Amino acid sequence: MHHGKRIAVTVTRLSLALPDGHPGGDFLVIGARGADDLSPLDPARTRIQQGHFPDHRALAARGFQVAPVVEGRFNAALAVLPRAKAEGRARIADAASRLSPGAVVWIDGQKTDGVDSMLRDLRRLAPVDEVHSKAHGKIFRVTVPVGDWLPPDWSARAQEVAPGFVTRPGVFSADGVDPGSAMLAQALPDRMPTRVVDLGAGWGWLSAQALAGPGIEVIHLVEADHAALESARDNIADPRARFHWADARDFALSEPVNGVIMNPPFHDGRAADPRIGADFIAAAARLLTGAGRLWMVANRHLPYEAVLSQHFAQVTELRGDNRFKVIEATGAGRGAARKGRR
Repeated sequence: MHHGKRIAVTVTRLSLALPDGHPGGDFLVIGARGADDLSPLDPARTRIQQGHFPDHRALAARGFQVAPVVEGRFNAALAVLPRAKAEGRARIADAASRLSPGAVVWIDGQKTDGVDSMLRDLRRLAPVDEVHSKAHGKIFRVTVPVGDWLPPDWSARAQEVAPGFVTRPGVFSADGVDPGSAMLAQALPDRMPTRVVDLGAGWGWLSAQALAGPGIEVIHLVEADHAALESARDNIADPRARFHWADARDFALSEPVNGVIMNPPFHDGRAADPRIGADFIAAAARLLTGAGRLWMVANRHLPYEAVLSQHFAQVTELRGDNRFKVIEATGAGRGAARKGRR
C-alpha cells in the first residue's frame, strides 16, 4: 500500500540509524509528524512531544504516548527538524537538556529544512557520527558533551515582537504582525458581533484587535499549534477570551456564533495546499448562524471565492491589494452547496 513519500523517507533514515530497533531505555522524540514511521521504536518506552494538534492526534491514534510538552529525563532522543531554523535549534536544545552527558540525540531532517547547515553547526559544538544520507535528507547522531555546550540562544524563549505581544520559535509570523492580519483588522466593523470565533488564531494579535472595540461578549481562539496558543494566552488577559487547542477544520461549539474572523494557513509543511483554507471556510459556515458574518483574509492568488459561494449566500471583497484580499461572507448555509441539494 502506498502511504506517500514522507513515510518512505522517514522509514528509510530511522531504520538506517537504528537497525537493531529500540536502543534501550526511555526514548524521547521531538517533532515527529503524524504519518512518520517510527517502527524501530518501542511505543511503551517512547514519549513523543508534538504540539501540532493534527499530528498529535494521529500519533496518539497509533498508540504512542504523545503530549504537547513532555517532562522528565531520557536515555536517548530524536529531534525532527522543522522548517524554521530557530525552532529546530530549540528542539535540539530541548532534547539535549533531558539527557545525561554521553547520551545520544539523533537529528533527522530534509535538505530543504536545513539539515546540512545544522550538521555543520553541531560538528563545531559536539561529537557527531553515524551520518546517514537518504531520500533528500540526513539523520545523524550527536553525543551530548559535559557542561553547557549549546549556545544559550538555541533554547526556546518567548520574544516580544510588538508592544505587549510575545511569540515563540516556529509559530506563524513569529517575527511580527502578519500584513494580511493587519489588513483584516482594519476591515473589521466598528462594532463586532457578540459571539466570535478566531479560526487559526495564532499568537492572538487579531483577536486582541477585535477585543479592543465594542461588541464582543465571548471570543473563541482556535489554534492547532500549541506554542502559538501558549503565546496567545500570554498576550490576551481578557476574561472574554476562550482558548482551544484544536484543529480549526473540525472545531465545534454547542451553540452557533454570529462572527468568525480568520487568516487561514495555506501550507502543510512546505507544500502549498489551498484545501486547508477551503476546510476553514466550511468550518466557519458550520459555526455561524444564518445571520452571522465571516471576515477572512487570503493571498490574492488563492481561488477561495468558489468555495465561499458554496457555503455562503453573499460574498464581498471589502478591500485588498496585489498581495491580499479581505472578504466578508454572510448567509451561512445558504450557498450553492445547500441550493444544489434541494
